[in-house]
Amino acid sequence: MKTIVLNGFGGTENFGQEEINIPVFGDSEVLVRIKAAAFNPIDHQMRRGERERELMIGNILGIEFSGIVEKTGVAVNDFKEGDEVFGCSIEKGSNGAYAEYIAISSAELIHKPANISLEEAASLPIASMTAWLCVNRMGWKSGESVFINGAAGGVGRFLLVLLMRDHPDAHVVAVAGNPESIAVLKSLGLPDERIIDYHTPNLDKVLLSANGGRFYDHAVDLVGSTISEITARILAINGNYLDVTLHGTQNTREILFDKAATVMNIAAYAEIQDNSVLNAIAELISSKQITVPEIRIIGPISVETVSEAHHLMEKNQTNGKKLVMTM
Repeated sequence: MKTIVLNGFGGTENFGQEEINIPVFGDSEVLVRIKAAAFNPIDHQMRRGERERELMIGNILGIEFSGIVEKTGVAVNDFKEGDEVFGCSIEKGSNGAYAEYIAISSAELIHKPANISLEEAASLPIASMTAWLCVNRMGWKSGESVFINGAAGGVGRFLLVLLMRDHPDAHVVAVAGNPESIAVLKSLGLPDERIIDYHTPNLDKVLLSANGGRFYDHAVDLVGSTISEITARILAINGNYLDVTLHGTQNTREILFDKAATVMNIAAYAEIQDNSVLNAIAELISSKQITVPEIRIIGPISVETVSEAHHLMEKNQTNGKKLVMTM
């Protein structure tokens, strides 16, 4: 089978194409013919050899995928040949979605909702689970406010969809830095006055003004870096700070400590074991209670496609769309 492998940590020049044997599957595993693989920031963090490399057990990256069941192990009862499925393979490590086949535990697979494409299904796992966990862990109360740092990305878009479904009275404010991102937020129903250009001078004051001069009850950090310091400064005393990146600064941590904030670490791959979260997302999509945010099909499986996707993610040029590779 065709695979894209990582031959060393560093730049995208370390990607190469290899033909390897179709993986052997165990009694409780399913052999899936991958039809689409989505790209995730975890991918380029692994590629560069950052902290996420600790999750790696092989040199084929890619954790989000969809496809068709090719064969099943003797102990598998929930899936059969020909089923359309999707899943997240982070428990296997680096983990194999940049390939034409994957062998994976049946417990890590979900039946694809009939009303979405395989490409859309591949985009779901990490973004939708992360957003779901944010909404459910923040303990929302009527009339509260939330600031989202990075709302136009994959997680942020799903977060807006879920917030507006579950808490229509929520006062949500977000930042964006270009016309494409602003358009994404508007398309999801966020009013103009709650979308702030993060290049705006005195951003702290502008964000507080957008919340009626009040500090925010909840803040979701999907970006990290120095803008996380602003995110921390506009949070209320005893507020909830949902950290999805682990990339905040030391100053961010000190501000949050001084505010006696509750810091919630959100890691979707910690919730994959029984797939209850992803199953719940699939049910909402199947019943048309929520829709899948727009994706971008970037190309077929190749070194060029993978390299381009990594470059776009690192430069923050995805324009709010999840990047998907076809097989």
